[in-house]
Amino acid sequence: MAVVYGSSRGRGPELGFADVLLTGLAPDGGLFLPTTWPSLPESAASLPTSYVPSSYVDVATGVIEPFVAGAVEREQLQAILVDAYDTFDHPDVCPLVQVDEGHHLMELFHGPTLAFKDVALQVVGRLFDHELERRQQRAMIVGATSGDTGSAAMEAVRGSEHVDIVVLFPHGRTTEVQRRQMTTLSDPNVHAIAIEGTFDDCQDLVKAMFSDEPFRLRHSLAAVNSINWARVMVQIVYFVWAVEQLDRGRQATTFCVPTGNFGNVFSGHVAARMGLNVNRFLVASNRNDVLSRLIETGEMRAEEVVPTLSPSMDIQISSNLERLLYELLDGNGPATAELIAGFRDHGRAALTEVQHQRLTDEFAGDRIDDSETLAIISEVYETHGMLIDPHTAVGVGVAQRHRQPGEQIVSLATAHPAKFPDAVEQATGVRPELPARLADIFDRREDYAVLPNDLATVEAFVDGLSVDGLSVDGLSVDGLS
Repeated sequence: MAVVYGSSRGRGPELGFADVLLTGLAPDGGLFLPTTWPSLPESAASLPTSYVPSSYVDVATGVIEPFVAGAVEREQLQAILVDAYDTFDHPDVCPLVQVDEGHHLMELFHGPTLAFKDVALQVVGRLFDHELERRQQRAMIVGATSGDTGSAAMEAVRGSEHVDIVVLFPHGRTTEVQRRQMTTLSDPNVHAIAIEGTFDDCQDLVKAMFSDEPFRLRHSLAAVNSINWARVMVQIVYFVWAVEQLDRGRQATTFCVPTGNFGNVFSGHVAARMGLNVNRFLVASNRNDVLSRLIETGEMRAEEVVPTLSPSMDIQISSNLERLLYELLDGNGPATAELIAGFRDHGRAALTEVQHQRLTDEFAGDRIDDSETLAIISEVYETHGMLIDPHTAVGVGVAQRHRQPGEQIVSLATAHPAKFPDAVEQATGVRPELPARLADIFDRREDYAVLPNDLATVEAFVDGLSVDGLSVDGLSVDGLS
């Protein structure tokens, strides 16, 4: 039976997967969720000791198939997955590397842009092409990025005959590698815009564009950041994969996830809802610790975004958290909408004691500052000879701090160290090298716009896009930096 999707705010229509994929955000402003959770196929929780792990594509096919039933046939899905993961430079796609006894890193950075976003977006981009080809339609993806989602999304759809993409990123708040991965692509269907503001400002602009119905319809807007259910869906797979690689689920696994927007760790939560043998989730934050504070206190309280060495987590409004809040509020869409509105209007909102207890039954959280991050990168290098990026270091630090005796932990290594070479070199004295396919990125020509944090200006810019060049109000932005 095909999964049906409804909105976290309870007022949107129930849709099938294909419409959810292309719509992204629900019409009532909420996020789509399955109305019922499917169970995992013959899963890691029940496999015999003699079981030989399947390939990553086989695991992914079994996990994803129920969510796309009625929209993508199994053979089509498997072909999409094979094509997507042929772009990765490791045969296991997401390999596990042991750090200490009972503590592994799952490397999620072997895709084209060296970050965990590739694992989902290489698939999601192909799902878009598949559905738009079937409908003989074209769409424009508009997204916000704190550093990695943008380049992964642009890489996933570059050259597409059915998709244009516009990515907003906070001006001066990404690393040079992250920026150049977005701004050096020459394909006419991909466009990067630097916004004079924070990632939260970029995210608010994207949501405002989706809420502007004439603009949304004019451009057939779609989304590929973690507000799109398809992103969350594909990320479920690597949690299942990790358990299969370890002990087939005979011992409950704890996952430590460095996260700012909550989409990655929510995918793990879904895997647990589907039957994966998970002990708990550790939510690892940097100084922008809205998530770990929520877990600790039961209160969401937005503060000023502080630039850190782990910029992809420099977030104070975690859009994907809404999906979990909806569950904590027992599927009450209007109550979820009221809680989110209160948070946005007043910068704070609180769970009830019962809701907070339910949260802490599954999640723990903590924060790691920049000095600790550097110390962890140095320690891992000195002890194990491994270079890790600052986001991964935040996760490793929280895992080390909170690990209980005998606990089996998988920490998610979310980015290649070469994406953050300055921090890694500061900590270790070693400057990590980019893979050969990106070695010339600093020599490539950049093209991007710098725009103010103003909806009208951004919408005018998007209206003015053409395949012949980028312009808005007569101002050429070719080569701006």
